[in-house]
Amino acid sequence: MTTPVLPPHKRRVRTIWISDTHLGTRGCQAELLTEFLKSHDCQQLFLVGDIIDGWRLRKGFYWPQSHSNVLRRILTLAKRGTEVTYVTGNHDEFLRKYSTLELGNIRLVDEAEYQTLQGERWLITHGDLFDVITRYHRWLAFLGDSAYESLLVLNRWLNQLRQRFGMGYWSLSAYLKHRVKKAVSFISEFEEALAHECQRRGFDGVVCGHIHHAEIRKVGEVRYLNCGDWVESCTALVEHLDGRIELVRWVRQREVLLSQTADSALARSA
Repeated sequence: MTTPVLPPHKRRVRTIWISDTHLGTRGCQAELLTEFLKSHDCQQLFLVGDIIDGWRLRKGFYWPQSHSNVLRRILTLAKRGTEVTYVTGNHDEFLRKYSTLELGNIRLVDEAEYQTLQGERWLITHGDLFDVITRYHRWLAFLGDSAYESLLVLNRWLNQLRQRFGMGYWSLSAYLKHRVKKAVSFISEFEEALAHECQRRGFDGVVCGHIHHAEIRKVGEVRYLNCGDWVESCTALVEHLDGRIELVRWVRQREVLLSQTADSALARSA
């Protein structure tokens, strides 16, 4: 019996936003990210920070072929006409000294502005500048990053065990974020800080990353959208050709696509 593969057709969309891929770390789910990018054609692609993890690479070099495949896929999209905007984050802050660099269809910026099909003006920023710990207590941010890496290792072991028993993927870190009161409070304060900045500057919404918590919601009068990450949740934001905004949870979506492909194959062989 052959392993089912994703259908060959691609979804054509207007814009895709991804963040916090953390290429250069063992936690990065690069294969799933490449698969997602291959399954979509977009007019614009926003990389909303922490794409390459400079913090981790300084501690020890880790760069398998799967991580190069992600960059190769992004370059292929740019070559085929997709406008790629790389918004720098704190883990790839080494790129900030090259902000405003443009190479063909790829541009590097610290923040960007986007106008939706519905006419809304959105601020595109990684979000680390609105995180008090990252901005003013860097030593604590580095300590937290090390603790988070240990948590991801535990999470991988746990999910390998779950897989043996036929259970689906489950994020320990996401569970703790929702259960620990201080984490919930931090997320809320982060969202409110970004919403306040948008109101101050006259934006209708904001797309960010940084906290690895995918979300689409209203914060006051501001539309708040967070891409999530490609370490745990494997999420992205998409604007469809009709202007509809979707939060894509790729692990769930690919399971549906694989199931549909398998059903079609069975139907043809019947």
